Amino acid sequence: NGLRRVVGADPAVADADPDVFDLIEREKRRQRSGIELIASENFTSFAVIEALGSALTNKYSEGMPGARYYGGNDVIDEIENLCRDRALAAFRLDAASWGVNVQPYSGSPANFAAYTALLNPHDRIMGLDLPSGGHLTHGYYTAGGKKISATSIYFESLPYKVSAANGYIDYDKLEEKAMDFRPKLIICGGSAYPRDWDYARLRAVADKVGAMLLCDMAHISGLVAAQEAANPFEFCDVVTTTTHKSLRGPRAGMIFYRKGPRPAKKGQPEGAVYDYEDKINFAVFPSLQGGPHNHQIAALAVALKQTLTPGFKAYAKQVKANAVAVGKYLMSKGYKMVTDGTDNHLVLWDLRPLGLTGMPVYLCELIF
Repeated sequence: NGLRRVVGADPAVADADPDVFDLIEREKRRQRSGIELIASENFTSFAVIEALGSALTNKYSEGMPGARYYGGNDVIDEIENLCRDRALAAFRLDAASWGVNVQPYSGSPANFAAYTALLNPHDRIMGLDLPSGGHLTHGYYTAGGKKISATSIYFESLPYKVSAANGYIDYDKLEEKAMDFRPKLIICGGSAYPRDWDYARLRAVADKVGAMLLCDMAHISGLVAAQEAANPFEFCDVVTTTTHKSLRGPRAGMIFYRKGPRPAKKGQPEGAVYDYEDKINFAVFPSLQGGPHNHQIAALAVALKQTLTPGFKAYAKQVKANAVAVGKYLMSKGYKMVTDGTDNHLVLWDLRPLGLTGMPVYLCELIF
């Protein structure tokens, strides 16, 4: 028909826009010509890239599967449901106890959607301080009190920190702060913390102060899927993640949430159930986003299928082994690593004994 003829006649990007094609090729050469040491970047598969470039980008699908505001979403519903099923399978989760929303555009929107669902404005939160290895979206504000992210603007934040002596999270001080501050939500996970998290200890602190516990596993989700990192799902109420770091998927986000009966607890009504599902889905849409990116969700489904393969598990194991080996080698040459090593893919090189910070080193790279 006419539509097929028009689409079929569309030239490829190399012919339609040589300028953009050239820039894409230059970026591909840059990626191929060096070893990328940015821990939040990774290479996804050709299958994922193919799904990202598919006709699924043409479809609008506001709402959840089976409850859309537009027609013609039968196939889109199947794709999103498949993605959700694979997300639960990737992390070995029972669909009766856990649910997942795969519509967030990326990690920061996923985090803020979770906060919007769980909190009211000016509720109290505690997350790892950014200079200690946390993330902007965990409530960071500067030493001068300037609020940087929307999280610190809309909620009252008190960060916890790592020990200045060894670089590890000081769980005793965290508990002491939590007892005084009484947060409604404690956030664990970070963007520059090379050690595993003591989720059991964090759960105990959260229960002690009556807080919910959220894990942002964006950096380590691939390692968690491959069972090369501690499992946050055993102890946390909500788990968020990006999908393009160690998970090797497209740039997207996911929010996992507990569902079903709550465990019996003193002072809790008998038969209490988790009420996160509807709140989180509503926070994603219509509160914060419009239509989901269906090409992105399909690409994520492809990536999640790949996480279930022996090849991915071997890959994640090797990533961790490589990081440990790099850290040990540098320390053998007399250099200092934060925490004296790593439990994940992150190697934090402490340049302070050399009188350097990361910024001058990066400037030297730009100059030379």
